[in-house]
Amino acid sequence: MRKIVINIALALLPMAVFSQGARQEISQDIYKSGSNYYAYPGPTQSKLTKAPKGKKPFYISHYGRHGSRYLINEGDYDNAWRTLTRADSLGKLTDYGKDVLSRVARLRDEAHNRLGELTLRGAQQHRGIARRMMERFPEVFKGKTNIDARSTTVIRCILSMENALQEMVSMNNKLVVSHDASQHDMWYMNRGVRRLSQNRMPEPVQKAYDDFCSRHEHHDRLMLRIFNDENYWKNEVNASQLNYQLFKLASNVQSTELRHELSLYDLFNEQEIYENWLQTNAWWYINYGPYPGNGGEQPFREASLLKKIITDADSCLNFAHPGATLRYGHEVCVLPLACLMELDDCGKRIADLEQVADQGWRCYDIFPMACNVQIVFYRKNPSDKDVLIKVLLNENETRLPLPSDQHPYYRWSDFRDYFLKKIEAFEKEN
Repeated sequence: MRKIVINIALALLPMAVFSQGARQEISQDIYKSGSNYYAYPGPTQSKLTKAPKGKKPFYISHYGRHGSRYLINEGDYDNAWRTLTRADSLGKLTDYGKDVLSRVARLRDEAHNRLGELTLRGAQQHRGIARRMMERFPEVFKGKTNIDARSTTVIRCILSMENALQEMVSMNNKLVVSHDASQHDMWYMNRGVRRLSQNRMPEPVQKAYDDFCSRHEHHDRLMLRIFNDENYWKNEVNASQLNYQLFKLASNVQSTELRHELSLYDLFNEQEIYENWLQTNAWWYINYGPYPGNGGEQPFREASLLKKIITDADSCLNFAHPGATLRYGHEVCVLPLACLMELDDCGKRIADLEQVADQGWRCYDIFPMACNVQIVFYRKNPSDKDVLIKVLLNENETRLPLPSDQHPYYRWSDFRDYFLKKIEAFEKEN
């Protein structure tokens, strides 16, 4: 009997470690709870693995999300502000609630006429990424080399691209830069697949998600701190929505300069912060990850992007000094792309939503503001056909679902064949 108990404990240990890891990471860095609003932290890997003997980097293919931004929709700022303002006019706010209202009003004022726009911090993030790219792989950017940069037509993406390019040119004024933001490229830069989009949340999946959220939402304590009349908030306020709206505002303060002056994280205790994050993490996993409940196909929304990355790279391999191809878009592309490429744990299929975070699928690791995927190509010289690659997610080396005796380096031919066949199999079935 004792042996059985020990075996069960050992079997549960990895799950406990993962769960504790996510909770501890958010406890140590509260901003991670912001999920897609997490401000880009920079690489956690300071020293990259040395390339195999004789191999040198010669080309980089990149897709990155825009940097930190203001919230996109007017309601993101107005809804909580209106709810609190109305309550204040009726004398229903506590002193603490009045203070919360004043902070929400400041965030609303700062974002006036700037909805969805890149913040100063977002610009700085892309300058930093570009600088480190050139410092880490100087051979790619030396001398008079070409940089082909593309952006979606959204201004925050365009400005992210321009900030990166300005940094690069300041470090090497010989660079030959072409840059564009056109509807012409949107078919792969931010296309999506209608059938997949329509199948994200079928009724059984919606129910599973709603049930998950009901187990993890705790807003009564917050409402009691904000409102002085329990009957009022229970009958006149959608407490669930207000909790979500305030947490969203709290999450995005880190992207603005007001982060130096105020925070909204004090509204929530540590457990509430973690539970709010759990709900968001599960939502992203369902809608853009490999969640088996809706077929696990959502990552294929970026099949066109991955094929374009492959065909562009194939053409660049013919040049002695091809430089870099840079693309600037959105998290709704980076996340499914990372899952489609099965980077580290991104492609893990987890049926039980309660186990998503426990098994290491954590959205803040994949798509913070300015998140990016970089494929770095290596060879000895232009005649070397044994081209190697390594893939960086947010500037950190990753594992690929491919054989390799020199991780994190993989053969380009293996990468190309594996993913083209994977996409072809999906397209044949659909």
